[in-house]
Amino acid sequence: MSNTEKDLDFLLSPGAIRRSAESILELTQAGKTHFNYHPEKLNEVVDYVVQVINENYPDHNIPFHSRWGHFKVGGINRAEALNAKISNRDAMEQARIKLDLVITSVLLDAGAGNIWAYNEKSTGKIFNRSEGLGVASFYLFMEGALSEDGSLKATATGLQNLTAEKLKAAFQVTESNPLIGVEGRLGLLKNLGKTVADKREIFPLGRPGSIVDYLDIRYGKNITGPQLLRAVLDGLGEIWPGRLKVDGVNLGDAWSYSKVPGGLAVFHKLSQWMTYSLIEPLIEAGFTVTDVDKLTGLAEYRNGGLLVDRELITLRDKKLMEASHRPDSELIIEWRGLTVALLDRIGSEVQKKLGKSSSEFPLAKVLEGGTWWAGRKAAKAKRPDSSPPLKIESDGTVF
Repeated sequence: MSNTEKDLDFLLSPGAIRRSAESILELTQAGKTHFNYHPEKLNEVVDYVVQVINENYPDHNIPFHSRWGHFKVGGINRAEALNAKISNRDAMEQARIKLDLVITSVLLDAGAGNIWAYNEKSTGKIFNRSEGLGVASFYLFMEGALSEDGSLKATATGLQNLTAEKLKAAFQVTESNPLIGVEGRLGLLKNLGKTVADKREIFPLGRPGSIVDYLDIRYGKNITGPQLLRAVLDGLGEIWPGRLKVDGVNLGDAWSYSKVPGGLAVFHKLSQWMTYSLIEPLIEAGFTVTDVDKLTGLAEYRNGGLLVDRELITLRDKKLMEASHRPDSELIIEWRGLTVALLDRIGSEVQKKLGKSSSEFPLAKVLEGGTWWAGRKAAKAKRPDSSPPLKIESDGTVF
């Protein structure tokens, strides 16, 4: 294996994410980032997360942190409608359909902004942010809008034919209900269509969900979390716009940051969110997924917001809270790195307090049961619109 391949293997792994995150935490402790870390607050934050877990899941029976949770908001399990429609298909085709849905839904899940909301016509309920995007993308899929013939799947042609007008209509976007990054989201889905058409070795049927066939051929029915992440990164790396490349391979959610080893801060946030979201349908299709605890926390604004709003980390210059920051800015890179490093510590302490091992209560369950919802709760307590504590210039492809 060449050095470039070794570098790539590492950069496309959870190890690279943790290396840059730990480096950013060390830099922070040395006073060399925009943040101060307050370890004396860690136990208080852990207790807050445990409290939220006990409120949300008193029996501690928590699913993996994934997009599927957003299809159940408002006390309605929308996935049951999908299950009813596909119950006569074989297990692999059911998995393909569910992965078609969840892969496209995750790609539509970057920050929606503070104004946009989705009104679910069948219930009259209104959802915003990630939950609203989840519900809207569910109906977009169920309408057959992602296939060229209106069937219940996502296809290369259907994705490439999707228009901004169709996406705006499905997401109820108007001048008074603006959604951040519509063109960026549409671009990701179009790029996804092109990728699944071109990469038949990973998407043999020309649809996102046929990655399940690749996994079956490559690994059989036993797969690890890191192997699943690598399949997602190999399959979908090309869809990300204007990102860094090594030997022609798009690194996705990785950013130039000279203070860490190798000069790259790696996060793979949406790719890990997608990886977590593939696990449930794969298990239903007869796969065994192990080593999920090797994946990392997600460097996004709910988890990161928890750290800022509960003052586990604070800005050295408070004026920076008033300005908007790009995802490639040092401040946002540092915030995201601290989020990953401190989620590991919070997760470990939560496991201890609940008397669970990392394998029976992996970080994916700590995220779903506690930190994501705790971040949302902390934001709501500080700001009526639940916005993140730091202002992000989103293009619809990162957060």
